Amino acid sequence: MISVPASIEDTLDLLKREHYVADRGFATVLFLALKMGRPLFLEGEAGVGKTEIAKVLARGLGRKLIRLQCYEGLDAAAALYEWNYAGQMMAIRLGEAAGEHDKERLAGDVFSERYLVKRPLLQALEPDPAGPPVLLIDELDRTDEAFEAFLLEILSDFQATIPELGTVKAPAPPIVVITSNRTREVHDALKRRCLYHWVDYPDAPRELSILKEKRPKTPAKLSKQIIAFVQAIRKEDLFKVPGVAETLDWATALVELDAVALDPSLVSDTLGVLLKYQDDILKMQGSRAKEILDEVKAGL
Repeated sequence: MISVPASIEDTLDLLKREHYVADRGFATVLFLALKMGRPLFLEGEAGVGKTEIAKVLARGLGRKLIRLQCYEGLDAAAALYEWNYAGQMMAIRLGEAAGEHDKERLAGDVFSERYLVKRPLLQALEPDPAGPPVLLIDELDRTDEAFEAFLLEILSDFQATIPELGTVKAPAPPIVVITSNRTREVHDALKRRCLYHWVDYPDAPRELSILKEKRPKTPAKLSKQIIAFVQAIRKEDLFKVPGVAETLDWATALVELDAVALDPSLVSDTLGVLLKYQDDILKMQGSRAKEILDEVKAGL
């Protein structure tokens, strides 16, 4: 079993080995979350690398990654456990057909672990030879306050109660990463159980480092122009400015087109890779994209 990092420097090394470019502030919060056994709550705009953190930790520590993708209407049956009702009914009918009429015995048989369908939260409480798994609770802000309240027992004591079987408690706390795009505020009661970090858009030097790590085949000149252009349009009045994920997608697309430098026509033709709303694309196409590109080239 791979141990968690013993220092902030070790944490930075782990992130670097997994090609995740982070600043010392984030590495400090991550190190403390791992050492203190506390969930890490990450907020920030979509596409800035929040979800990737859980994947990096799972790979770097050799742990299983268990992902709970949140959505509106998510409840305990989908997040924690549910019973295999079809299997239970089949077992009851087979038991009755075989002459078994002891209802208590039948109930004990059908409400056993054999018919328990384990969902991500319950899976995260189970022991694993590789060590406690990494539990990713992704986009918590998509759920409602009732689900947040349900999570409190899990995050406080790392245990869950199944009425038919009793309380299931993790032998060691899983590594928990919770992400939110802040489409709504998450309740303070849940945040208090976590260490918090806001994941912002990276500055130009760090985003260039990310691009070099993730897309090493991108020509050096093109990489600098991509980063400068993206940094510039993030200052524009857009409905949704591009995140790091879109920057990497755009670099991939430009390499596929054998581009070695940006030009106005190429930018306009590929804006759909970088921007995801038609109003934003229309605002940036043509003369505005050319103006920004000219400013970018003049500044490099």
